[in-house]
Amino acid sequence: MHPEEPVRPTPADGQGQGSGLPGCYRHPERETGVGCARCGRPVCPECMVPASVGFQCPECVRGEAAREDRDRQRPRTTAGAVLALGDGALVTKVLIGINLAVFLFTEYLVTGWQARLGMVSWAQVPGVRLGVAEGPTEWYRLVTAVFVHAGVLHIATNMFSLWVLGPQLERLLGRLRFLALYLASGLAGNAFAYLLVGREMFTVGASGAIFGLLGATAVLFKATRTPMQPVIALLVVNLVLSFSLHGIDWRAHVGGLVAGAAIGAGMFYAPRERRNLVQGLAVAGGLAVTLLMLLAGTARLPG
Repeated sequence: MHPEEPVRPTPADGQGQGSGLPGCYRHPERETGVGCARCGRPVCPECMVPASVGFQCPECVRGEAAREDRDRQRPRTTAGAVLALGDGALVTKVLIGINLAVFLFTEYLVTGWQARLGMVSWAQVPGVRLGVAEGPTEWYRLVTAVFVHAGVLHIATNMFSLWVLGPQLERLLGRLRFLALYLASGLAGNAFAYLLVGREMFTVGASGAIFGLLGATAVLFKATRTPMQPVIALLVVNLVLSFSLHGIDWRAHVGGLVAGAAIGAGMFYAPRERRNLVQGLAVAGGLAVTLLMLLAGTARLPG
């Protein structure tokens, strides 16, 4: 309708006259068959704003522009995470809480659950075979074993290490990336132990995931050109203890360390324009290698 044309009376119900089409939400006297692609409100030709698909109303366009401005203004870390306003250690605290809760449950309340949740390769229980070698129905052990600990010293050292390494990585990676790094490292560590040990094994603890955080921290220091001496010294001490102390599964430590370093490299060195894709592929690659280790370890066992 031309702006100089006389305006028709506005219907009482806000609808256009004649054709029965709705009236524009800003100009009720103007009938239109076009709605905003985002909110669905009817818009006349004067109010239509072309979008990638269909048209949008002026309010939705202004709202989208405001959101884009806010996103641009929110500072991000080198790994693509939105800079946390608080301490940025929520996931770290939740993981510590879960580990403590599982420890109290399996150590003091129902001790038999250590065997049910631990990383067992193959255990013969009267008439029943249990363990990762049984296939997908028992693969849950790769995850649950990361949260099971044997003894106060075991969980104390692991949780202290998690509290030291976790917050910094969580702030830089963001909650989702940090959680993916932690779990993928723990899974890879347990799978590597299963691949090498085979039939007789029982592994518990978050050490594989902790070593994964340590490997990712080493990559972070390298990527940001931070002096490497502190993290190298910490890494050497932990590896020496892993190989020298009795009762420590060094295989889970080494597997988690390598997986954490590899995934960390994918996260910290990902190009900005393809950051999410590269980071996602890094995690997927770690999980794929974990699956291959599971299949290879099972294939090595006698039938």
